[in-house]
Amino acid sequence: MARQPTGSSITLVQGPEELLAERAVADAVKRARESGAAPDVVEVSAVGLGPGELAEAASPSLFADRLVVIVRDVADAGEAAAKELLAYLAAPSEDVALVLVHKGGVRGKKVVDAAKKAGAQVVECAEVKRRGDKIAFLRKEFRSHRKRVGEEAVETLLEAVGGDLRSLAAAAAQLASDIEGEIDADAVRRYHAGRAEVTGFAVADAAVEGRSADALVALRWALQTGTDPVLVTSALAGALRTIGKVAAAGRNARAGDLGLPPWKLDVARRQARGWSADALAAAIRVAARTDEMVKGGGADPAYALERAVVEIAAARAAA
Repeated sequence: MARQPTGSSITLVQGPEELLAERAVADAVKRARESGAAPDVVEVSAVGLGPGELAEAASPSLFADRLVVIVRDVADAGEAAAKELLAYLAAPSEDVALVLVHKGGVRGKKVVDAAKKAGAQVVECAEVKRRGDKIAFLRKEFRSHRKRVGEEAVETLLEAVGGDLRSLAAAAAQLASDIEGEIDADAVRRYHAGRAEVTGFAVADAAVEGRSADALVALRWALQTGTDPVLVTSALAGALRTIGKVAAAGRNARAGDLGLPPWKLDVARRQARGWSADALAAAIRVAARTDEMVKGGGADPAYALERAVVEIAAARAAA
């Protein structure tokens, strides 16, 4: 995150993750407000920034002792705008808090390098792609709301909402506001069982965990929002195969040995606890039969899938 002295009057917000960039800009404005009198805040775009325009935007105001100038789209700055920014960075004003927003990449590198040379605080806003990083983001969100959340609840929320950070942040804030005490997976399911983003994986997870009612709700939403039935049968078969692989490997198996990411191994181990070998074999036969019916062997794929999730959940419950 910030890697320069806190006294710097320049902040460089760098990276493509929009939510993190917005928060970094807001934090810079907040710091300026906490440093003394309320500052004026001026926003400009580097796109089309002409000669003298930045100097004019950064001119002292008669009505404020401090000024915050936010320059967006630095990566898209043309030659004239880049020259304007470089000229300012060569002699920045101590009375102006300058915030440069750059989406990353090689464009605008001269301005980025000049900002760093001028002592800018650098806030990295790299895109959050890995599942583990999104889980860490959710945990941090709940901590910011001073809420305790279970591991399964975080996994369930990520499955229900999807990977968009803005949606995850909003969902975490809503749960933190509405739920007393620790947030568990059941609370997440109550809030998000009917989301349109539900996928075949959510259907499969509910079925192999013996939650037939949740599996049916998820299945109906998945089909209504366009999920191909073949993808649902694939998810069911994949979940059952993974459980079988993890159960056969034993407790000391490592994720890399099984070709699984660590989070998936943890989920599969939890799911495998409720299965016996006979019950798992029966469920795999159900998935295979359903796959055939969905691919043309049956008249109604939706009915075949409903029957499959009920039978798989029942097999797990019987085990």
